[in-house]
Amino acid sequence: MNGTLTLYSYWRSSAAYRVRIGLQLKRLPHEIAAVHLLRDGGEQHGEAYQALNPQELVPTLKHGQRVIRQSLAILEYLEETFPDQPIMPATARDRARVRAISQMVACDIHPLNNLRILQFFENGWNVPQPEREAWVRRWIQLGFAAVESLLADNPSTGEFCEGDLPSMADCCLIPQVYNARRFGVDMSEYPTIERIDRRCLEMPEFDLARPENQPDAPPVTAPA
Repeated sequence: MNGTLTLYSYWRSSAAYRVRIGLQLKRLPHEIAAVHLLRDGGEQHGEAYQALNPQELVPTLKHGQRVIRQSLAILEYLEETFPDQPIMPATARDRARVRAISQMVACDIHPLNNLRILQFFENGWNVPQPEREAWVRRWIQLGFAAVESLLADNPSTGEFCEGDLPSMADCCLIPQVYNARRFGVDMSEYPTIERIDRRCLEMPEFDLARPENQPDAPPVTAPA
């Protein structure tokens, strides 16, 4: 299928970050359409974006006139539509393991600490910031303990989550590690996750997808 790939993204959205990694790994030319999740109450709530994505969430991918929503669905769509540079392994058993790790992050860890949850805690229940951050750390720590157990000393784990090639599982894991560090999680408790994170970030594809390397990231100001 022909058509321009446009990713509606926010620089610090971990869900959008997953898809940015996938696009880079698959070497697919694409455009970034920035959706600022905080400006003016959140651009994702505007009528134009709501028409594109009724959930008012990022990411959204446009491929020509086709619109795909939800990060894991987008990554699988890219894999099926552009099979070169695969981000899924060859066998059904290995693909199932990659999907399981991906869903542990995207379905079980991330939804408990994403922006709209934290905004509701702040604006709906007046939960103080220290308690909000403690909530985030708790669910990342519990989730990472399970992921670490699945990865550590497992013959299927190689340089990456599944073998020696990056997969959709790594696309999901690395943004969650970014979030963990942002909220002060002690990553030394998860040595396999830390090792995979270091290996991934050595690759230019992962580096290009980093939040700070996005066109909508705020400029870094030099210390006075």
